[in-house]
Amino acid sequence: MASASLKKIVRHCDTLLTTPEIEDWSGALNGLQVENGGTVSRIAASVDASLATARLAIESKADLLIVHHGFFWSKTTPWTGNRYELLQLLLNYNLAVYSSHLPLDCHPKLGNNAQLAKALGFKKPEPFFNEKGRDIGLRFNQPIKRDALQSKLELAVNGPVTTLPGGGKTCSKIGIVTGGAGAEIAKAAAEGCDTFITGEGPHWTFALAEDLGINVFYAGHYATETFGVKALSEHLSKKFKLPWSFLDHPTGL
Repeated sequence: MASASLKKIVRHCDTLLTTPEIEDWSGALNGLQVENGGTVSRIAASVDASLATARLAIESKADLLIVHHGFFWSKTTPWTGNRYELLQLLLNYNLAVYSSHLPLDCHPKLGNNAQLAKALGFKKPEPFFNEKGRDIGLRFNQPIKRDALQSKLELAVNGPVTTLPGGGKTCSKIGIVTGGAGAEIAKAAAEGCDTFITGEGPHWTFALAEDLGINVFYAGHYATETFGVKALSEHLSKKFKLPWSFLDHPTGL
């Protein structure tokens, strides 16, 4: 069975995603979050790191789990109950975990935004939506009927899409920020978008979309962020000649 050095994979990911250079939310802790014995023979990808996805990774015989949302968003102590079981599983089954949040969102080829745009057939991206000192989203001049865009989105994420029809029936200046950027639709409108695609947002954004005259598509926080971990894992699979699989554990959000 083929294997590769965990250190080489991590070093490659950190360089490819420019991980040390990208400021993120304080709890994100991008990079290697859990070490293993030093080698990798199979990669698994999941949107979220959790006890459930660790179990799925172990069932798939993976020894490296690539995730978008890692373990350390908030306090993780004490390590009792499910946390103790998680720690036991990670160590007993030699499972390493690599997490990439904003670095994977904004990567120009493998990122969630770039991959979703590719699935929609959008071309000629422009930088958009400055966060933490850099543009993490993409914007497109792409005339398309609102109903047609909803249909394409539903096909891309393989699920339902909620539309806030605050703007015109034709979308022209479309911004994409995957995940939970719905509370920032005013920011998208201020940057010239008449349409904003993201994962989820709060209830009050319906009225705000009408006030701002902007169309908003909520295509699912989970669903819009499956793209990056898949693309990164496929890239690693080709480079290091390792098998990989995607572990689908949807949140419904």
